[in-house]
Parts: sequence; structure tokens; C-alpha cells
Amino acid sequence: MTSEDKFKEECGVFGIYAEDRDNIHMGLSIYAGLSSLQHRGEESCGVAYTNANRTNIYKNIGRVSEVFNEKILNEIKGNVAIGHVRYSTCGKPSISSAQPFLEKVNSKSFAVVHNGNITNASEIRESLTGEYFKSNSDSEVIGKFIKANLHLGIEKAVIRLVEKLKGSYSVIILLDKELIVLRDTMGIRPLCIGKLGESYIACSESCALNSLGADFLRDVKPGELIIINQEGMKSTMVSNTCKLCTCAFEYVYFSKEDSIVDDIYVNAFREETGKSLFVDHPAECDVVIGIPDSAIPYALGYAKEASIPYERAIVRNKYIGRTFIVDNNRENLLRLKFSVLKEKVYNKRVVVVDDSLVRGNTMKVIVKALREAGAKEVHIRIASPKIKYTCPYGINIKTSKELIENNFSGEEMKKYIGANSLEYLSFERFKSGLKHNGGFCTGCFTGKYSRV
Repeated sequence: MTSEDKFKEECGVFGIYAEDRDNIHMGLSIYAGLSSLQHRGEESCGVAYTNANRTNIYKNIGRVSEVFNEKILNEIKGNVAIGHVRYSTCGKPSISSAQPFLEKVNSKSFAVVHNGNITNASEIRESLTGEYFKSNSDSEVIGKFIKANLHLGIEKAVIRLVEKLKGSYSVIILLDKELIVLRDTMGIRPLCIGKLGESYIACSESCALNSLGADFLRDVKPGELIIINQEGMKSTMVSNTCKLCTCAFEYVYFSKEDSIVDDIYVNAFREETGKSLFVDHPAECDVVIGIPDSAIPYALGYAKEASIPYERAIVRNKYIGRTFIVDNNRENLLRLKFSVLKEKVYNKRVVVVDDSLVRGNTMKVIVKALREAGAKEVHIRIASPKIKYTCPYGINIKTSKELIENNFSGEEMKKYIGANSLEYLSFERFKSGLKHNGGFCTGCFTGKYSRV
């Protein structure tokens, strides 16, 4: 499914503390880590690093491969660096909102990257009198608050930050030659720690560790502050009200399939969910297909449980850029991004599996293309419950009117999309597949959120 027709999660964060920097190329490490997190943000990216007691920053609009070149990467030296990839949740991409954010306090400087959404950001911004803000980003608010309290020391400044903040936040801070890592008290957004030799890596998802050949150590706990420096890794729990409540949509769509998020293997969850989807909603069909790329594990699970062939019948053109085509016709743009292999679906009953249905525009175009390719029947199966509610924790749906479920009844939606049938995984079945030692935020399905 295209990113325009999906939830967008705001960004991804990455940090590295290289104890043995002679054996680690900092620039290439940042490049590899951010590239592996590109799915979490494609609109801007940046890096901050400490070299010769000076904090340097470089950021711009565009994907990692567009922003960084060999010259820039070779300039990233020192033993501590942080990076960021971003989606803007409102408005157009802006360099002023790109991360990291750099702050200076007397002779010291530090940089901040953040993933999530601070629900009381406006209140905190107003309390920081005398500060000049360059953007409307919540992440800059975090940086300014730390700046105002840095005289207490970084640990006490972060504890005071946690006492003040509401919402979701996975934060990495570069200060002098230290890496400071923080996850909110509910653990809404993912954050983990890995190790490469004697060097430590913090990142939004473990897929970034895979890209470097690093070992996955563990997830950062809700409300945990980790400080990494030449003395090693120190952990402190900064709140006594911590309770894991991972965003359920991390497993549905946001996270890469090769990631482990809070002890759940994402690909395994998706394949098992696909099997459950067949149990809930079987269909008499000849072939199962999945919308590239995130729905493929679900489709494989559905096909396996149904003993029906899975076929790669929809091809996504990964070389279509984000903005180079000016065309107000959404269908034309979607047809450029997806094409159907006629020989796979001609004169066949087809089940199309997708991870979620948000706005429905892409699915409508794909069903039409399948019928034009000669499919006899098209049955839609959605591997998550119905999405009916907006999210306060950093997802790009601002009003419930954007959600297809709030605009059509069941029969109207089936007619709008052009499918013979349309079924969703039940919430009970979906929730039963989510198994770890904590809880989950399922507010987009139920309207019942964790603490806001």
C-alpha cells in the first residue's frame, strides 16, 4: 500500500557510541542505520556528531540516499553520533523541522532526536519564556526544556523532563562524548539497544542493528534512562509509574518485518495473523496475493493456512519518486506505482490481503486493475481490525473523516472498492496474537487510549 494511503508514523532515531572508533566508520554506520529505518520517515533526515569537542550537525530534505554523499559521510568523525529520519505529520516538509536539533548552553552544546508526539507540547513551549523556537516541532520543545534545566546535570534534567512530558517519546541525546537514551513511561514507540564489538547502538528498531551486523541486546524499558560513555552503560528508571503499552500498529504496519519489537518477532506475528485471518474469514478462491510490501507476510500466512497458492501478482515500481510527477489524478499516480501480472489472475478468483485499510483509495485502484486483468472475483481480506479513531501519539490522521470506516457502511464500502467481499480480522483475534509481558495501545481500533 502506498504511504499516501496509510498511517504515517512520524520518524526513526539512531545513535552510536563507538568505543573502538578506529574499527568503525561513523559516517557509514549512520548511513546504514538510517537507511534501514527509512520506512519510518522519507521526507527529511540528518545527523549530529561530536568531533574535537565540537558538536556538528547536518540535515536536509530528502531520503538518506539523497541527503548524504561520500564527502559528507567521510566528515562524520569522533566516537558519538545520532541520526534521524522524519515524516511530517502536517504541512509540507521543512528544513526547520528536520532533526537533529542543536542547542547551546554557555560553552556546551548538545543535540536531540525524537520519535513520537508530545500532547502537551504547546503548554511546555509557553512555559519556556525567553526561548526562540525555529520550528513547530515537539522535538525542539524537548531540546529547549533540557537546555533550560541542564544546569542540574543531564540526568536530573531528563528526570524533570519526564515529570513534565505527556505523550509518546523515544529520545536520543548527544552531549559531549555521551549518548543519552530515553523511552517514555508507556513505551508507546519502540527503542532498543545493541552492541557491535565494544560499541553501543540505540535505535528505533532492531532492523538497524541487522544492517550493521550488531547484536541485539534488549529493548529499552518504559521510563528507562540509559547513559552510555567511556565507563560503559548505566541504566536508571526515572519514574515509578512505568507500564509497557506498545503501539499495536507497530506490529500491523510501522515496523519492518525483520525487527523484534518488545520481544515480538514482527514477521512471525504477521504470518500467524494471516493464518488467523483465514480462520476468521475463509474465501473460495484460486490464488492469494498481498499488497507489496508490508502485506506479503500476512498473505503468505493466509495462503498457507488455506492450502491455496500464493502468487506475486502485484508489482510495485520502487523507482517512482515522491514529488517529481505533477498529476492531480490519484488513480494515474497509483497505476504508476502498482501493476498487475495478468497471467497470475486471469480467469481466477483472487483473495487480496492487506495489513490495514485506512482511506481505501489504493485498494479501489488495485481492485479495478485486477478486474481489468481478467480476475473473475476479487475478495479483500484485511489483517487488522477496523480503524475508526485518530491517534494522539504521533500518527498522521488528524480527523476521523479521513478514515474510510467512518464514511461508508459495510455494503457501501464493498461497492466503493469494487470487491465481491470485504472482511476484517476481528479485534479479539488480533489482540490474542499480541503476546508479551506488557500491554498494547489499541486506541485507533477502540477509541480507548492509554494515558494521554
